[in-house]
Amino acid sequence: MSEPHHVVLARMSSDLAAISAYMNRVSADLGELGRLLNQRPVPAPPPLPAPAQPVVAPPAPAVSVPVPREDRSEGWIGKALAVAGVTVTLTGVVLLLVLAAQAGILRPEFRVAAGAVLAAGLVGVGQWLYRRPGGRVGAIAVAATGVAAAYMDVIAVTTIYDWVSAPIGLVMAAAIGGGGMMLARRWNTEHLGLLVLVPLIALAPIVTDGVTLLLIGFMLALSAAALPFQFGRDWPWLHAARVAAPTLPLLVALASASFGGRHDLVLVLACALAAVLALMSGVLLLRWTTKPAATAALTAVGVLPVLCVSAAVDRVVAGLTVAALAAALVAIVALGDRLPGVSGVVRQVWSVLAAVAALVAVLVAFDGPVAGPVLLAMAAVIAVAARRESVTRWIAMGLAAVGGMIYLDTAGPDILVYATKLPVGLMVSVLIGSLLMVAAAAAVAWSWSDVGEVDHEVVRLVWAGAAIVAGYAVTVFTVTVGVAIGGTGAGFFGGHMAATIGWIAVAAGLLGYAARRPRAQRSLPIGGGMALVAAAMAKLFLFDLGTLDGMFRVAVFIVVGLALLGMGAGYARLLNQQDQAAGQPPL
Repeated sequence: MSEPHHVVLARMSSDLAAISAYMNRVSADLGELGRLLNQRPVPAPPPLPAPAQPVVAPPAPAVSVPVPREDRSEGWIGKALAVAGVTVTLTGVVLLLVLAAQAGILRPEFRVAAGAVLAAGLVGVGQWLYRRPGGRVGAIAVAATGVAAAYMDVIAVTTIYDWVSAPIGLVMAAAIGGGGMMLARRWNTEHLGLLVLVPLIALAPIVTDGVTLLLIGFMLALSAAALPFQFGRDWPWLHAARVAAPTLPLLVALASASFGGRHDLVLVLACALAAVLALMSGVLLLRWTTKPAATAALTAVGVLPVLCVSAAVDRVVAGLTVAALAAALVAIVALGDRLPGVSGVVRQVWSVLAAVAALVAVLVAFDGPVAGPVLLAMAAVIAVAARRESVTRWIAMGLAAVGGMIYLDTAGPDILVYATKLPVGLMVSVLIGSLLMVAAAAAVAWSWSDVGEVDHEVVRLVWAGAAIVAGYAVTVFTVTVGVAIGGTGAGFFGGHMAATIGWIAVAAGLLGYAARRPRAQRSLPIGGGMALVAAAMAKLFLFDLGTLDGMFRVAVFIVVGLALLGMGAGYARLLNQQDQAAGQPPL
């Protein structure tokens, strides 16, 4: 008897589902088998038993395949051994050149010749290794050792045995260093240059028996010879080593000169040459570097010895040297758009460096009574001339702060409380400093308010601080002038009376200015004017009332009172006229 057609269809559907499930499982197993065979052979899975009846097979469970661990690279072992070999071999060369000479072992000719033969042989072996498969690491280390050994051999010939003069020795050393850097460029390896420079920085002072001017000359020659071979390469670590080569011994020499109390113009000249080399290197290498901020910072490190030259020469020479550095930095920053690679961050770093150099130059060259006004004048000029740059605004504020601290040292609050007769020179300094303090405070505040991106509340705070500083400086000016003219009695009282009236006059000017401005722009000058009025009232009742005597007390109260009455009436009338002219309802 034939089966119904729906039963046949159901059985065929079940068979097709089972076949599909088996095919899916076979496909998954083949994929897993291929992955496992790439790692290690595995036994094939046992065959699946045939189902007793046609049923739908469940999907194959997911099999977690362990992720193979990557083999750790062992290349660092060869590099570490190579660096250790460089260190030990060069130490042996130093022992050959120095300690053997001290102990009288071998004749000088044999020691120098042995060093030269060793150096030439190492360079030759390095070139042979470079052509062998896998020999790059060893070639770099061996060749670098040979170059450094040859360099120290020249130093020994020049400094220990005096066989050649210093100029000839420096030329020979520059040729050897340049040859080593040429090899590094041809092999396109920064490590070769590092393996030459870093050991020489540490071991060369042993050969020269300490940090000497000749050692500094050798380090400068090496740094200068390596510079051209960095063109077109982004080798920041080599640049750092080049900067450190002359900078470290120069700082050590300056510290020694400071403790020894000796003057050394040649040392200052070496510092200037190192600064020129650092600046030139930074400007030239910026076009190829991917780390402009680091390059700019390394340049700053290279000019550090110039900032410390006051340890070796008198203040005039030191001040002029540091001022020349500041001028060079300002010129580079000003020409930054025309110099390749001198980006915004580089100009910011070098602007700060120029400000530090200018500050050091002023503090080194001048005493406090002169340094304070000079710094305040510099702050005012910078704030006005470069107000669009955020970093220059902070520089102006910093110079003003340092100048203000020096100003307070000579014109502290005590001269406002106690009548003090100052010497003529100091009095002139206080008067000029007071005027420049007002100018610097106003210029700095204006530079902040002239930039749209600065928050309005920040601008208010800056102007409030400027008003306090200016009020103090004006008071010091009037009191100092009063004491200079009328003595410590009437002159002192008259100076304070003039200061209080001056505060009110400035407040009147600010309120008059506010009344002529649109209503939306009045808040800042009104706030400043009313703050001055409050300060003047506080001074009247807290200081003038108890300190001033006789007619000075009467006069200041009457004058200030009448001024306040006139200000109130005049401001209200002027404000009403201004609002009516602008078509606004009166306040």
